[in-house]
Amino acid sequence: MDYFVTGATGFIGRHLLPLLLAREGRVFVLVRSGSRARFAALREQLDPGGERLVAVLGDIGEPGLGVNADDRKRLRGATVYHLAAVYDLTATEEEAERANVEGTRNLVAFVNDIGAARLHHASSIAVAGHYEGVFTEEMFAEGQRLDHPYFRTKYESERIVREDSDVPWRVYRPGIVIGSSENGEADRVDGPYYAFKLIQRLRDSFPQWMPFVGPEGSPLNLVPVDFVARAMDHISHLDGLDGRAFHLTDPDPLSLGDTINTFCRAAHAPEFALRFDRRMVRMIPSGPLSAVGQLPAVRRIVDEVLDKLGVPAAALQYVDYRATFDSTEARNALDGTGITCPPLHTYAWKVWDYWERHLDPELPTPANTRRVVSGKVIIVTGASSGIGRAVCMHLAASGATLIGVARSEDKLEEMRAEVEAAGGKAHVYPTDLSDPDACGRLVRRVLEEHGRVDVLINNAGRSIRRSVLNSLDRFHDFERTMQLNYFGAVAMILAVVPGMRERGSGHIVNITSIGGQTYPPRFAAYVASKNALDGFSRCFAPEVSGDGIDITTIHMPLVRTPMIAPTGLYRSFPTISPDEAADMVVEALIKRPHEVSTRVGKFGELVHAVAPGFHHLIMSGAFHMLPDSAGRRESDGAKPEQPVTPEAYALGMLMRGIHL
Repeated sequence: MDYFVTGATGFIGRHLLPLLLAREGRVFVLVRSGSRARFAALREQLDPGGERLVAVLGDIGEPGLGVNADDRKRLRGATVYHLAAVYDLTATEEEAERANVEGTRNLVAFVNDIGAARLHHASSIAVAGHYEGVFTEEMFAEGQRLDHPYFRTKYESERIVREDSDVPWRVYRPGIVIGSSENGEADRVDGPYYAFKLIQRLRDSFPQWMPFVGPEGSPLNLVPVDFVARAMDHISHLDGLDGRAFHLTDPDPLSLGDTINTFCRAAHAPEFALRFDRRMVRMIPSGPLSAVGQLPAVRRIVDEVLDKLGVPAAALQYVDYRATFDSTEARNALDGTGITCPPLHTYAWKVWDYWERHLDPELPTPANTRRVVSGKVIIVTGASSGIGRAVCMHLAASGATLIGVARSEDKLEEMRAEVEAAGGKAHVYPTDLSDPDACGRLVRRVLEEHGRVDVLINNAGRSIRRSVLNSLDRFHDFERTMQLNYFGAVAMILAVVPGMRERGSGHIVNITSIGGQTYPPRFAAYVASKNALDGFSRCFAPEVSGDGIDITTIHMPLVRTPMIAPTGLYRSFPTISPDEAADMVVEALIKRPHEVSTRVGKFGELVHAVAPGFHHLIMSGAFHMLPDSAGRRESDGAKPEQPVTPEAYALGMLMRGIHL
């Protein structure tokens, strides 16, 4: 028996193919021209010899699937599995219509033309729409509401199979398909995965024993992909079952609340111990509640929260699914085979682990970096050395257009050469960022030559390590740190924001200092300038969040850069490398948080807030343990080495990175 499979490289298809290859006959796979490499990798894994897994070039979006006459002859009498479809709630009406409806219509016409032995169609429990009650396998057109493109197009595709197929057919309606019960493997994020980012953030922010309040919800029918593939393979090879639909569902599904708590336990996160039923919500007058929900400010807040969690707004409409699904026919067909839907608690930890290791969209992986910044124009100030140069190198292979800004043209050209050698695109714009007018001219030039600025990384800075008592006659120290660290950064922000607002998206990253959390002595000029930028960001961020612009402040610890090189004392102190600092910046580009801080920085903030007197004593001790900067240079131009006392070294090791 020969098989012909559409959507074979998709989620279910990759699990079904090995099962079909375990049987006799060849397996033909519909492959688009742009997916040849993906198919080649799959064939190398499943059929290294290439004798039984055969590519058929075509596309379900084309009449006759775009399959040539020779391949049509080879496929005559084959058993067809139609898996290709759009399963995404966020897909547009046009995308869902093209793949699910037009694709199925083309497939059925093709099946009729080649005289296929049988058509096996992967449908979905989505055909039940908003049906309330038990939806059996015999039911189809029950007057259910189909008010979402995914629901409507999956219903329509099954209708086409039922009414237009001239060959025997069978329909399979899986529940919400999630990762494998064997290893958690999955290739997409939808369904319960939308809750995973919330679970992760609760775990990272609160102790596991803390209870939360959440919805109870209706049963959420989850099934692992390996169960769906094995059930479909077995039922499709039984005799006498044509013209039937089979629910590949969990016969005992958990409620939404229990499902979320099962994954909370898998993640070692706090659980939603207190849950409310939808009937309780119905007791609240719907008019006032709906009116509040439609307020622009409320809607904006909800949209921002959903965006941060990666939850499409459409998903909220279907968390309280009213239909339940009888699977008697499928269970009878699988009786005695050992193919059953396993309880969620037995494999939830595998699903969670795989997601956190491979699918978390905020993992600082090269793939996620490319997904976030590819094609974007990114300005990096202070790009000639240190953190800025390292950031440019980390983004070199990301597909972004890098705009390097600093005073030194020679060093900027070195950076550009390194980025281009790594396969990236970089342009250099030598600019004195302490001049606000020069900042404005720079941004106007970038806009003229590149069209837009998607990301601004304010990294350029100047540090002065000198006590105020030794600066009584050096007012210019305070002016020049403020001019570059604050006014220059603000000038850049003011210049790029109009374009970001017009496009409805943008990201501004301000690199400040851990000193703004710990207030170390001898850094009054530097910390004041960085705290000014921090305060500006905190006030400005809420003003533009509704415009799709995120502002991130990174309180950077001590980094081994040219900025600290003049202070020889730091060579004896623990620091992080520019590459480690660049990792923090790249991760911020992916996650777009409001703030990035180290644990030491957060601890310093806490101590200063709850015990300012104790914090003062610590900083006073640090002031007396650590000497001022070295004096004047020697006759040969070198600064004298600063001795490091045991007390100073111990303090530096204890409070790593605090002295910036």
